[in-house]
Amino acid sequence: MNIQSNPETLAQAIPETMKAVVCHGPRDYRLEQVPVPKPGPGEVLVKVILAGVCASDGKCYDGAPKIWGSNDGQGRYIEPPITVGHEFVAQVVQFGEGAEGRDGLKVGDHVCSEQIVPCGECLYCKEGLYWLCEPHDIYGFHQRTPGSWAEYMVFPRKALNYKLPEGMDPEHGVFVEPLGCAVHTINRAELRFNDTVVIAGCGSLGLGMVAAARMKNPKRLIALDLHPARLDLAKRCGADMTINPREEDAVAKVKELTGGYGCDVYVEATGAPRAVTQGLDMIRKRGRFIEFSVFREAVTADWSIIGDTKELDIKGVHLSPYAYETAIRMIAEGRLPMDEIITHKLPLEEFELGIQMVIDGSSSLKVTLRP
Repeated sequence: MNIQSNPETLAQAIPETMKAVVCHGPRDYRLEQVPVPKPGPGEVLVKVILAGVCASDGKCYDGAPKIWGSNDGQGRYIEPPITVGHEFVAQVVQFGEGAEGRDGLKVGDHVCSEQIVPCGECLYCKEGLYWLCEPHDIYGFHQRTPGSWAEYMVFPRKALNYKLPEGMDPEHGVFVEPLGCAVHTINRAELRFNDTVVIAGCGSLGLGMVAAARMKNPKRLIALDLHPARLDLAKRCGADMTINPREEDAVAKVKELTGGYGCDVYVEATGAPRAVTQGLDMIRKRGRFIEFSVFREAVTADWSIIGDTKELDIKGVHLSPYAYETAIRMIAEGRLPMDEIITHKLPLEEFELGIQMVIDGSSSLKVTLRP
């Protein structure tokens, strides 16, 4: 780990060029030498300490239509060529004109920034729904917001930035973005004290959801996953019990535990279509179904279960609004076994290995890259 603390050293050490992973197309990601960005008015230049590899990065690499649109480019979200990456922790090295002191930052501080840079002008931003901003400039996807798989990156003038507290391991800050998504998911679930809550999927995000749900103290918190090691971690994050659907009928077990009714809240965090239909079968009438995942393919389900059969509340979840401060506090307070959740720290040159590990998912939780 090479984290410098001397502000003068940081400022003097800024090179002219840097390594960056640039996306040119599906399965066409290249490690390139590019100019170090210059911070403009109101902007902050940071040196990346660690960058996370998200499940959506794997889907983007594979050419998911949700990101790349149809064959003729219609509906495309990503704007290549672009430096990828939206999960990161970094260190402030330089301010653009008028930016010094913004967000309480100074050179040498360890920081993170929300993955979306809102425009502040569209309908959603004016309504306070900045995470649904219509231009939707997320780091690593749009030309206005190059990402974190690089040695340096710039926080734009309208970025939402956060300083990490003293005493917190800076490298754990790479998990703030996914944990923020987990916190927002649990906030959307509106948990109650007598709820039986099921969280399906104990990847790094699901584990964050378990930890966040535990802070709400529902009556019963159940974690589902196909990997025993992940279920062990779920217990350490606060799950009351775990179920492996490979080993027992998860729907039958939850109904047995609830007098035949089913769970009050079902959180889908697997990205597997089967987990959606499983949840619709498992949940009680008038239950709350919370959907977080991004799917590779369309999901088919009996829509009548939602209305005529069970009168369910279905809530989607996007990004991590108003959740970064809580996520930072959770990590700083040691509410998650971070050194076991961050399973891999690969050099930036091994980005393709990192992507494949995330796509495979069998031997990793949070995979990170060190520029």
